[in-house]
Amino acid sequence: MSKIKFFFAILICGYVCLAFNVKHPLHVSTTELNYNKQEKTIEVSCRIFTDDFESILAKNYKQKIDLTNPAIKGKMDEVIKKYIISHLQIKANGKQINMQYVGFEIDHEATNIYLEVEKINSFKSAEVTNIILYDLFDDQMSIVHVVKGKTRKSTKILYPDKKFTANF
Repeated sequence: MSKIKFFFAILICGYVCLAFNVKHPLHVSTTELNYNKQEKTIEVSCRIFTDDFESILAKNYKQKIDLTNPAIKGKMDEVIKKYIISHLQIKANGKQINMQYVGFEIDHEATNIYLEVEKINSFKSAEVTNIILYDLFDDQMSIVHVVKGKTRKSTKILYPDKKFTANF
């Protein structure tokens, strides 16, 4: 099955589960790195099923987690930042880079998390180490996209594997 067909199959499965209010059978997250040449930044976004994400945050940080409650958004920002920074590492051009947490938003049954890396003058390669939700599921799948201009490189990382390298 091609990567595109596989990705759409996952999306369709997710939407069917949402429509019938069923627990989703797949444990999947997506991470996208997008190099913005003009701004010299890498824009990072992660998309994770909210119920799974709340479960792992509550388990790891031993506190009540409610990502949909605007009254505690600041507190949730801190917990999310801590989790994502410790479960997603990126090297650009062979060097470890520090991501700045931008924020999160809820989109239907998923949580979108946004990060940014500044001062990336050139972008020739990316190495992504992604263990998001590995501490909750041993069947976790991470779909990773790395985009530079019109070139997109994508893969799926299946537990226990955790790395993807894209060269441009």
